[in-house]
Amino acid sequence: MLTLRLPLVVSRPPRQIYRAAVGVLFFLMGLTFATWASRIPTIQQQLGISEAQLGLLLLAAPVGSMASLPVAGWLVARLGSRRVVLGGIVGYALGLVALGLAQSVPLLVAGLVLFGFVSNLSNIAVNTQAVGVEQLHRKSIMASFHGLWSLAGFAGAALGTLMIGQRVAPLPHFVLVAVLVVAGVAACSTSIRPRDASLGPDVKVPLFALPDKSLLLLGVLAFCSMICEGAMFDWSGVYFRKVVHADAAWVGAGYTAFMCTMAGGRFIADGFAHRYGLRRTLQLSGLLTAAGLLLSVALPALPTAILGFLLVGFGVSSVVPLVYGAAGRSTTMPASVALAAVSTVGFLGFLFGPPLIGIVAGFTSLRVSFTIIAGLGLCVAVLASRIKTE
Repeated sequence: MLTLRLPLVVSRPPRQIYRAAVGVLFFLMGLTFATWASRIPTIQQQLGISEAQLGLLLLAAPVGSMASLPVAGWLVARLGSRRVVLGGIVGYALGLVALGLAQSVPLLVAGLVLFGFVSNLSNIAVNTQAVGVEQLHRKSIMASFHGLWSLAGFAGAALGTLMIGQRVAPLPHFVLVAVLVVAGVAACSTSIRPRDASLGPDVKVPLFALPDKSLLLLGVLAFCSMICEGAMFDWSGVYFRKVVHADAAWVGAGYTAFMCTMAGGRFIADGFAHRYGLRRTLQLSGLLTAAGLLLSVALPALPTAILGFLLVGFGVSSVVPLVYGAAGRSTTMPASVALAAVSTVGFLGFLFGPPLIGIVAGFTSLRVSFTIIAGLGLCVAVLASRIKTE
C-alpha cells in the first residue's frame, strides 16, 4: 500500500514576519508619543497655563515612567512580553484619548502619569520582543527597531502640523491616531513571538533587580547618552536662539538636524556593529557626540552649529539600542528584568539631565552646560572600552 507523506506545515511565522511585526509595534509607539508632543502647545493654550506651569506639568509623564520601572521587568517575565506589549500599547493609545478628554490641569496630570506608566511598560515589553527576534537573526538589529520609532516621530509631527493647520481639536486627532494604533496592534497580534527565551526553572524572577557589574556598565552608558539626548530634545531650540542667535525661521534647525541623523544613524548602526563590534561602535558614538557638541560650543555660528548637531545625532543614535540589545542577552536574569534594570539607570539621565543643564546655565552659561555634556560623550567612548563581550 502506497503511503503519501505530506510535508509538515510549520505554523510559526518565520523570523522575517516576527521582525516586521515588532517593527510595526515600535512605529506605533513612536506615533503615539509624537502625536501627544505635537499638540502640547494647543493644550497649553486651551488650559491657559504658563510656560513655567507647563514645565512642571510635563514632569508627570516621566514620574509615571519611573513608577513603572520597578514592576515592568517582573510583569513581563511573569506574563510574557507578548501579553504585556499588546495590552500596553492599546493602553497607551487609550491614554492618548484620555489626554484629549482632560479639561483641567489635575485631570491632565493624572492622564500624563498613566500615559508615562503604560509607555514604559510597553517599552520594556517591546524591547524584550526585539531581543528575542534579534536572537533569531543572530546579529544586531535592535537599532533598526529604534529607528522606526524615530521615523514615526516625523510622521506624528507631520500629522500634528496638518491637524493644527486644519484647526482640528486635539481630541478628534487623538481618537483618530488611537484607532490606527489599536488596528495596527490587532493586525500584529498573531505575528509576534508567543514566548520569550527562558533561563531555566531555577532562575527566580525578582520584583526588581539591581544591575550586576556588567549591566551597571551598560546602564551608565545609557545614562550618559540619554543626558545628551535630553539636552537636544529640551535645549536645542533655546541654544540656537540665545547662543547661535539664529533667526526665528532657523531656531528649530538644530533639533531637526539632530533628529534626522539620529533616525538615519539607527538604520545603519546594526550593520556597523555587526562588522566592527559593539565596543568600537559605542566608542565612535561617544566621540561623535563629544565632537559635535564641542564644535557647536567653539564655533556657535549657524552652519557650524547645525553640523555639530548633525554629528550629535549620529553619535547618540546607536548607544541606547545597542546597550538594550546587550542587556537583553544577559545570562544572569530574564531579558525583561535586565532591560528594566539598565533602563532605570539610563532613564535617570533623561529625567534629571535637562533640569541640571538649566541650573548650570543659570549660574554660568549654556555654552558651559553643553561643554559638560560633551564630556559625557567622551565618557561613553572611555567606558565602552571596558565592555568585555562583542
